[in-house]
Amino acid sequence: MKKNKKTFSTFKNQQKREEVAFWLFISPWVLGFIFFIGGPIIASLFLSFTKYNITDAIEFVGLRNYKILFTDELFYKSLGVTVYYAALAVPFTICAGLLLALLLNQKIKGQAFFRTMFYAPTVVSGVSIAFLWAWLLNPDFGVVNSVLYSVFGIDGPGWFTDAKTVIPSFVLMQLTALGGTMIIFLASLQSLPNELYESASMDGAGPLRRFFNITIPLISPVILFNSIIAIISSFQIFTQAYVVTKGGPNWMSYFYVYYLFDTAFADFKIGYASAQAWILFIIIFILTMLSLLVSKRYVYYESETRR
Repeated sequence: MKKNKKTFSTFKNQQKREEVAFWLFISPWVLGFIFFIGGPIIASLFLSFTKYNITDAIEFVGLRNYKILFTDELFYKSLGVTVYYAALAVPFTICAGLLLALLLNQKIKGQAFFRTMFYAPTVVSGVSIAFLWAWLLNPDFGVVNSVLYSVFGIDGPGWFTDAKTVIPSFVLMQLTALGGTMIIFLASLQSLPNELYESASMDGAGPLRRFFNITIPLISPVILFNSIIAIISSFQIFTQAYVVTKGGPNWMSYFYVYYLFDTAFADFKIGYASAQAWILFIIIFILTMLSLLVSKRYVYYESETRR
């Protein structure tokens, strides 16, 4: 009996030590979240109901910032530009990332090298990537237009200097940001059971039929995840426009976050910028919930089938 009590006491002491160790290890993240994420989120919600420009005292104005925002032409302009970009960038990111993952999933010589090469640009600074694309797509001396003219005899477009092509140019920049999407797709493809493909091949199913009837349904949860991440990142685009176009030409790359940045750090309207940030949060939250709602009809979960 005493031995059992001693064993139980030892187990409880070990459990307490593990609990203390857990909180010690996780405390940097908890403190970082409270002071650098959670705290600013709560502060921005409060400031969105105030008039505050850093130098003067905070003045509570209620919903006035939100009322002004919904009558602001630049709000609708920047939001429209962002939606246009997202409508092009999200499908492009998903399709290109999946295609790249399919290619890198093939058993070829140098497979590890190619995977590393295609993922490497995602760890490079966004500013560096933006300058690289500004050089590649320069309408006067850029590599892309030079190749188009010398090989095909075509005068290339203005890319970032033309209002019609500036958004497609930013979408094209996603080619160097596909690494994360590609890696997630690649991991999901490698986890698929070969037995299903072998059975489908024996039944006479070709590559396209196997892809659409087996691969797509099985990785549909991953497609949903990558789509949501792509939507969120598309609505937060800022660095590329700030570095390359400064919102032009003709305000056609003046994205929503760019407008928010100017409001906060150029005009010092902190309260108004906080209201803009919360409207952006609500828009992204609604789009995410809609994606999850629609996914119930199109996303296949193997665990649900087994029940």
